[in-house]
Amino acid sequence: MRRFAVGMAVTALAVTSALAGVLPAAAAHHSAATTHQAAGTPRFYYVSLGDSLARGVQPSANGDVETSQGYADQLFTALQLGNPELHLIKFGCPGETTKTMIKGGICTYQAGSQLAQAARFIKNHPGHVQLVTIDIGANDLNPCVALTNLTKLVACLQKVIPVAVKNLATIMATLRAASAKPVDIVAGNYYVPELAGWLKGTKAAKELAQDSVALGKAFNSDLTAVYSKFKVPVADVFTAFHTADFKTMVTIPAFGSVPRDVGFICSYTWQCSQFQDEHANRLGYAVIASAFMNVLLPPAAKSS
Repeated sequence: MRRFAVGMAVTALAVTSALAGVLPAAAAHHSAATTHQAAGTPRFYYVSLGDSLARGVQPSANGDVETSQGYADQLFTALQLGNPELHLIKFGCPGETTKTMIKGGICTYQAGSQLAQAARFIKNHPGHVQLVTIDIGANDLNPCVALTNLTKLVACLQKVIPVAVKNLATIMATLRAASAKPVDIVAGNYYVPELAGWLKGTKAAKELAQDSVALGKAFNSDLTAVYSKFKVPVADVFTAFHTADFKTMVTIPAFGSVPRDVGFICSYTWQCSQFQDEHANRLGYAVIASAFMNVLLPPAAKSS
């Protein structure tokens, strides 16, 4: 075994180097994006779409609150270094599913839904949307992942996932149709917060945690298949979180010896904290931002 803290220090250093200068002030929302803009200066946009991860939230004693250190915020800071006229537009909605993204019902949008709002924005800013990122679909699975019986959980997913996949295809077709010229879109897949269930210590809990990885991998594969049809590359958050490594054991102070993937889910999210919240923490959001950056950077830049 090796000390997990050493791995965390190295990871934090690497992420900090890749995403240096993360500043809360850089996370401009749509309402603030037009503030400090000289007349006649071209304006470009990075549009973040999806669920609570795309919005960037953290747990608090009063419930989830928005943070200026979400993955979109941190990715935006890095991208703005190459384009000072770039502005961040965050349309993400906590709790959003593929269905509500299309039809609305959770967050309020002038156009009626997040998808309609995003499509309108892209259409109204031809040639000025530099990037769109999206993560959506995890909340579709919430009724299923709440089940502790694996047989019932799988049966539930078999009903829910095909609907989510169909909805995602509608979402991507709408986004692509919003612009005459293809807009760069990068999607993100998901980590598996259910890994934290391993800490309950029972045989059943550990088995369910391991099974959750297989189910998460399968769901990510379904999402990737849809994105591929629309020529959308996928940031591999699943791998960035070391999600499938049960063989390597690491030591973390609060829980002792645990599988490496469990250790990372505890270090990158709030799932193992007193909040028991699945959202990424600041470091986790940086890792997600780095996964997106790995897709955006050309091969030569990655090697250097």
